[in-house]
Amino acid sequence: MAADGGQDLITLTTDKLSADSVSQSVTCPSCGAVSLFIGTTRDNFEGKKVIRLEYEAYSPMAESELRKICREIRTKWPSIRHINIQHRLGVVPITEASVIIGISSPHRSDSLEAVKYCINTLKATVPIWKKEIYESGEPCWKENKECLWADTGKDPNQS
Repeated sequence: MAADGGQDLITLTTDKLSADSVSQSVTCPSCGAVSLFIGTTRDNFEGKKVIRLEYEAYSPMAESELRKICREIRTKWPSIRHINIQHRLGVVPITEASVIIGISSPHRSDSLEAVKYCINTLKATVPIWKKEIYESGEPCWKENKECLWADTGKDPNQS
């Protein structure tokens, strides 16, 4: 719980995610804005037909990093009231949500900026890995282009 009574809710689950429940969990009488980001599984990547995604995480570290993101959000946008970050693990079928972020604030600009910061920072720092399963059968582990460790071991002089 944040110092001002705001809540930081973090969930890693194999269950289907609900935008309605995330929205309800961050709604409060003092806030005129609830901003949501919903990341869903799309059916294609670079011309390949994707049939599902599978996510794995190092849960203790992922939860720790997500709490750190919440603290950073509260430092950058002190008016933020509630934060709810949910990430699905395991199999996520096409069109279903893999991540939902809900943030409330008295005014829209803070919650909108905070949601964008949250998803970008999550992609760059949280140890959650995605495997795309293609129609042709071959799976491919993907690293986010934002991932801070994405270039580890690569020669920076090579293109």
